[in-house]
Amino acid sequence: MRNFIALILGTLLGIIFMKAEVLSWFRIQEMFAFQSFHMYGIIGSAVAVGALSVWIIRKMGVKSIEGNVIELKDKAPNYKSAYIGGTIFGLGWAMTGACPGPMYALIGSGTTVFIVSIVTGILGVLVYAALRPKLPH
Repeated sequence: MRNFIALILGTLLGIIFMKAEVLSWFRIQEMFAFQSFHMYGIIGSAVAVGALSVWIIRKMGVKSIEGNVIELKDKAPNYKSAYIGGTIFGLGWAMTGACPGPMYALIGSGTTVFIVSIVTGILGVLVYAALRPKLPH
């Protein structure tokens, strides 16, 4: 039942992304060329909602579906790995014109060329898994 609910919520999120033009290659390219505020406004709103959600989770002791209290632990930042990972992620996003998560919605909308991006993304995960012991964390 939980998987079915997740499938429905994921489908609704994909529809919302399509209607808000978050998945539009042109909107993403406008963002990277600093030609439009559209995507920056959406991303900024998501950051604000995420920060508020984390604050509420910590303040109110919110519980998971299983009934466990959600604990968010602080850890020391590792800026070197964040810069490297963020750069690789950003380059991939700029080259494909899509963030990894919504690529499935793009395929569902008929833009099947993103199958190539998903396959290469999976290969990237496998390469990361092989190199993980040698990378800074």
